[in-house]
Amino acid sequence: MSEGRVTLSWNGDVAHIRFDRPHARNAMTKSMYRDLAVICAELKDRAGVRMAVLRGEGGESFVAGSDISIFEDFDGPDDGIAYEAEMERYTFTLQSLPFPTLAVIEAWAVGGGLNLAAACDLRVAVPGTRFGVPIARTVGNCLSMPNYQRLVHGFGASRAKRMLIMGDFLSAEEAREAGFIMGIVDPAEVEAEVERITRRVCANAPITMEVSKEAIARVGDGSAAAAGEDLIGRAYGSADFHIGVSAFRNKEEPVWTGR
Repeated sequence: MSEGRVTLSWNGDVAHIRFDRPHARNAMTKSMYRDLAVICAELKDRAGVRMAVLRGEGGESFVAGSDISIFEDFDGPDDGIAYEAEMERYTFTLQSLPFPTLAVIEAWAVGGGLNLAAACDLRVAVPGTRFGVPIARTVGNCLSMPNYQRLVHGFGASRAKRMLIMGDFLSAEEAREAGFIMGIVDPAEVEAEVERITRRVCANAPITMEVSKEAIARVGDGSAAAAGEDLIGRAYGSADFHIGVSAFRNKEEPVWTGR
């Protein structure tokens, strides 16, 4: 089977990241994880990016986990520990992007694919999509602690236990009820909905979104007790803050610069 690839394209200042291995439901190979890390590193260093949209090719899966071939040569606990640490580095490169990310989930978000979706900021799905981590009845491995944390934050402990202990797949309706996805979108309306979301997000103040994203991450990992003066200073010291104040006073639409 093809090793697959992860690709990057642009629509103005919005990056579009595609998981491209549709014959295997976009199951991630090591080379695909490396592609994703390279793309995220490029985007993190690039000025003017307002948002990234992540989607699986083919319309039949977002990402159906990690390809089983990754595990075939494992010989003991050290291999598993090294693997989970490596996967966490890749996932964190996505989670730590300084601008909003949107996962467009079609049909399946499974295992490592669900982890990647959970690392995004916003998520929508089509009807019939299933979310799960059925490793207790398939491979018999486990997740990294940050991935457990993402699932608990995204779905709540009870639903996370259903996925991880029972091996249940949750429906799009359950994911929406949990707050993991913003909404369920008819397949014929996906492109229009992505355009609507990206247009709305890109109209907002980039630095406010960046600071808020980092602040929420600190709340999530327990470091919120640390001083946040760096984030406050980043927002209030920006040119955009003064642009916003002036526009509000003059009843005008602000034109954000990202500076």
